Amino acid sequence: MIEIKNRHEIELMREAGRITAQALEAARAAARPGVTPKELDDVAAEVIARAGAEPLFLNYRPSSASTPFPAVSCISVNDAIVHGIPSSDPLQPGDLVSIDCGARLHGWSGDAAISFVVGDAPDAKDQHLIDITTEALQAGIYAARPGNKIGDIAHAIGAVARAAGYGLMEGHGGHGIGREMHEAPHVPNEGRPNRGYRLRSGLVLAIEPMLIAGGTDEYREDDDGWTLRSLDGTRAAHVEHTVAITADGPQVLTRL
Repeated sequence: MIEIKNRHEIELMREAGRITAQALEAARAAARPGVTPKELDDVAAEVIARAGAEPLFLNYRPSSASTPFPAVSCISVNDAIVHGIPSSDPLQPGDLVSIDCGARLHGWSGDAAISFVVGDAPDAKDQHLIDITTEALQAGIYAARPGNKIGDIAHAIGAVARAAGYGLMEGHGGHGIGREMHEAPHVPNEGRPNRGYRLRSGLVLAIEPMLIAGGTDEYREDDDGWTLRSLDGTRAAHVEHTVAITADGPQVLTRL
């Protein structure tokens, strides 16, 4: 069932989104060569706990998962697209890191993701991938308006990605969000405009393009049952915001 939130509920979600953004920013600030993804996860966990919130991802177990997720954040490095379990392997200069994190406060959720390159001199191709992924997210957010349809968001994201020659993770995309992290409707990262559910004020969506540098849409799953990697071994980027659809236009709830 698709749930519509009222203004008060959206403001509560904004608080959860602010904590999520703080956790991501703290983890990004701590990322440097020699630091491990597990240490970045600890940083995010501390921010969420200090705010009196609870982590959305820790022990999350959808029906498709063989085990609960064991961390506060998903940290995916280089060819890992999403759902990476934070490891104890030190980050290296030039690693492309995507961090996906969520928090729940007073029963309401926020979910967001960032991508960045470790070190002071990012490879131009990696930075371009991140920039286009961010552009695709912005295009999707812009399309999240009353009267449009889910397909308009999907088409906006896919058009940006395909024009740049990047792949889109097959079968994955964004989702509704509220009291639960994953709610209806599914938000594909590619599709036809003017198709699907008509957007209404009060609908809150997590919009999250995941782009693959090599142009493939295919991926494989690691033995850990969570980490998803590009099938061709090329790098990937993932960015996400929680967005409320309002009569005044889309409102991003996961900004500082």
